Amino acid sequence: MAETKTAYNRIEMLQAADVVAREKSIDREQVLEAMEMALQKAAKSKYGPEHDIRAMIDRQTGETQLFRYRQVADPVENEFTQIGVDAAQNIHPDAKIGDFLTDPLPAIDLGRINAQTAKQVIVQRVRDAERERQFGEYKDRIGEIVNGIVKRVEFGNVTVDLGRAEAVMRRDETIPRETFKVSDRVRAYIYDVRKEARGPQIFLSRTHPQFVAKLFAQEVPEIYDGIIEIKSVARDPGSRAKIGVVSNDSSIDPVGACVGMRGSRVQAVVQEIQGEKIDIIPWSPDPATFVVNALAPAEVAKVVLDEDDHRIEVVVPDDQLSLAIGRRGQNVRLASMLTGWAIDILTEAEESERRQEEFRTRSALFVEALDVDDVIAGLLVTEGFTKVDEVAAVAVEDLGAIEGFDEAIAEELQSRAQDWIARRDAAYDAKRREMGVADDIAAFEVLSPAMLVALGEKGVLTLDDLADLAGDELVEILGKDEMSEETANAIIMKAREHWFAGEEQT
Repeated sequence: MAETKTAYNRIEMLQAADVVAREKSIDREQVLEAMEMALQKAAKSKYGPEHDIRAMIDRQTGETQLFRYRQVADPVENEFTQIGVDAAQNIHPDAKIGDFLTDPLPAIDLGRINAQTAKQVIVQRVRDAERERQFGEYKDRIGEIVNGIVKRVEFGNVTVDLGRAEAVMRRDETIPRETFKVSDRVRAYIYDVRKEARGPQIFLSRTHPQFVAKLFAQEVPEIYDGIIEIKSVARDPGSRAKIGVVSNDSSIDPVGACVGMRGSRVQAVVQEIQGEKIDIIPWSPDPATFVVNALAPAEVAKVVLDEDDHRIEVVVPDDQLSLAIGRRGQNVRLASMLTGWAIDILTEAEESERRQEEFRTRSALFVEALDVDDVIAGLLVTEGFTKVDEVAAVAVEDLGAIEGFDEAIAEELQSRAQDWIARRDAAYDAKRREMGVADDIAAFEVLSPAMLVALGEKGVLTLDDLADLAGDELVEILGKDEMSEETANAIIMKAREHWFAGEEQT
């Protein structure tokens, strides 16, 4: 009778392991290992925690065995977990250092306290295994859209049951004015999965730009198949979105495919994101063209790119200004996010006024520096000259080729420009010496007298002061228009050479 009951208990243990593994979606082996850990803990409570006791459950029959492990060692430092070589060889003649000897122990009656402890161990190990399974499953699903059911709503933060795990959608990741109730179905984008002490945390979002991209991929077969590609997305959640699309097949219109027959495809996405308006923009590898497209529906008269600062200046007709900027700057802000360029918008009147002001300023510079009249100064500005240095450096033939000039005028203008530069540089050099900027800094050919004065104004007076700077600091002092970071780094490394020379001599 006792044997029948024992066999029944063994089968019951295996069945329990199968049920837990199935319910928690974890491996049966992990459940059985948790049971072995629980039995080990109970056995250590009976025989003493100092012993190395291990439990084994037969995977086929459910039979449980307990063993005490002792490692062969010389010398013996712990008599509970180690055994000397001579004593070990009396038991097993072939035993050598590093081997383990096992002594079977009788099965134990758990008792109420030990049973409770064992249960806690099993629950904890199973929970840890379940967390590992969840993390392993969802860490590779970042960037996917999932469906779930709202389980809890606390202070606007939504806990979503995904079936095999729980996820969190924080209040700032929900679309404005969007409310959820318990049992509501929700579709969201997995943007992060983190391994934390309380278990894996799966973070969902309905405001992420890629949520819109993934929704379009579900609605537009051409995107799913890779024929149409979504290059970028910009969103003002709950209000407006812009997506840049391009077709890899010239026979397919990317905008038309995303809109769908009578707008059916885009409307399906709009309904999912609470009526958020979506502008579908043709993407272009040319930044100027893409920016013009992104500012639609506003018309653009002219664009000027500044690739160094990654800025683009857009000139629009006066009546298009409010349309280009959009309500509360929304249109230009989304266009900037979509293209990755900082966008400055000017009206044609503002651009004309600024151009005239630049013309006056540059003309005045040439009138004063070259001692010429407004007509000659104006011709130089019209031809694109902005500095006296450019007049001094240009070939005489090119200067003489300007309409209204001849070779004699060109030579005279160049001579005056060179004289003015010499006087200016002499003044800068005197100021540099007065400030105390060292001659060994002035010896750097790439540093102009004006740059040396700029350094002096920032307290860079000695070679060590220059060597202490970082490349970006030097660029900031001298200006990006005057020096690249690559040149600045080369100057600083040159300034540091005397440090290394001192170390070599030592």
